[in-house]
Amino acid sequence: MPVLDWFNDLPAKTQDKCYLRLERLRAMGHELRRPEADLLRDGIYELRVSLRGVQHRILYFFHGAVAAVVSHGLVKERVVPPKEIDRAVERKKRFEAIPSRHIYQEAERG
Repeated sequence: MPVLDWFNDLPAKTQDKCYLRLERLRAMGHELRRPEADLLRDGIYELRVSLRGVQHRILYFFHGAVAAVVSHGLVKERVVPPKEIDRAVERKKRFEAIPSRHIYQEAERG
């Protein structure tokens, strides 16, 4: 999973903050709004995490009413580059074609 590769390379404090934001997304789903999340386009959202002036973004989309599917993460400068949104849109299409092929169950954090 691309987001796990990105996530595992982050410093521990950044990982913790990203994980907390993902937990908020899990709890709030579609109700999560700015400044924590924002719609980019084509059903792709960004989860917004800032730490020490660095803007981390996790791109995701919804499948059905309750499931958020994480596409990938990146460090943002001014805006999320269109090619990153395009990549997330393509991953969304692949997921929607065969959802069972793309399921990931997280292990308990401890």
